[in-house]
Amino acid sequence: MGKEKLKQSYKPGSMNRWIWFSIGSILLLFILFRFFGSSTSSSGLFGGEKVGIVRLEGLILSSEQVNNQLSNYAERSDIKAIVLRINSGGGVVGASQEIYEKVKNLKGKVPIIVSVDNAAASGAYYAALESEMIIANNGSLVGSIGVILDYPVVTELFDKIGLQVETVKSGALKDSGSPTRPVSIEDRKYFQSVVDDQHEQFIKAVAEGRNLPVEEVRKYADGRIFTGNQALAMSLIDTIGTFEDAIAIAGKVGGIKGKPKKVEIKEKRKSVFDLLFNEYQQIIGSRFGVEPAYRWQ
Repeated sequence: MGKEKLKQSYKPGSMNRWIWFSIGSILLLFILFRFFGSSTSSSGLFGGEKVGIVRLEGLILSSEQVNNQLSNYAERSDIKAIVLRINSGGGVVGASQEIYEKVKNLKGKVPIIVSVDNAAASGAYYAALESEMIIANNGSLVGSIGVILDYPVVTELFDKIGLQVETVKSGALKDSGSPTRPVSIEDRKYFQSVVDDQHEQFIKAVAEGRNLPVEEVRKYADGRIFTGNQALAMSLIDTIGTFEDAIAIAGKVGGIKGKPKKVEIKEKRKSVFDLLFNEYQQIIGSRFGVEPAYRWQ
C-alpha cells in the first residue's frame, strides 16, 4: 500500500511539469536580466528623472554606437540631460565630425555635458565642441587641434626582396599614397591641400563652439595638447571638475531636483579574442590606411 502511494507521487507527468516550470523560470530570469541589464546603475531600473551616460573611448573609427545612444536618450522622456564621458585621443575625421554634428543637432532637445577623463584630444575634442559645457580634470589632456596623415612606403623593402607591383590607373594621382612607389612632389601637394582644408574646418568648429575669434584659435591649432588647467585659461573648456561633478551639473541643467539618478547602456561583453582583434584592427587601420585623421600622436 505504501509503495503504491509512493509511485503515485512520482508520476512522469508531474515530473515533466516541474522540468518545464524550471526551464521557463530560467528563461524568464534571463530575459529580465537582459532587459534590465541595459543599465549599469540600479537607479536606472526605476522611474524618475535621470541623467544618461554615454562613453566615447579609444580610437574613433565609427560614430554609430555613440550617436545611437545619444539618440536613444534624447527620445526618452525620463532622460533630462546627458553626460558624454570622453577618454580618447581622437580618430578618423568623418566619425569625429558625425558625433560633433549629432551633439549639435540635439541642442535645445536635451542638454549634453562633456566630462573629460584622461583625454579629449583632436577628434575627441572636436566631438565635444557643441556640448553645453566641457568639464575636465586639472591634468586631463585637451586640444591637439590639428590633422595628420601618414602612411608607410615600402619601395626599398620590395627592391631588396625582388618584388614589383604593376599599377594601372586612370589619373596621375589615383594611386597617391600607395606604399609600392616613391612619394612625388605632386603627392605631397595633393595631400597637404586635403589636410589644410580639414584643419580649417577644425579651427572654425572650435571658434564657433567655444565662441572664440578664429585668429585666437589659430594660435593654439598647431597640434599641441594642453592640460585641463591650461585649456581653461584658453577658454577651450568651461570648468575643472570630476565625472561626479559633471553628473551633478547635468542634473541641475536638466532641472532634476536633488541627487540625479543615472542610467548607462551596457555594451555587449567582449571576449579576449574580440578585444585583441579590435586593437589589431585599430592599429592597422590607423597606421596603414591613407586617411587623414584628427588624431593625437
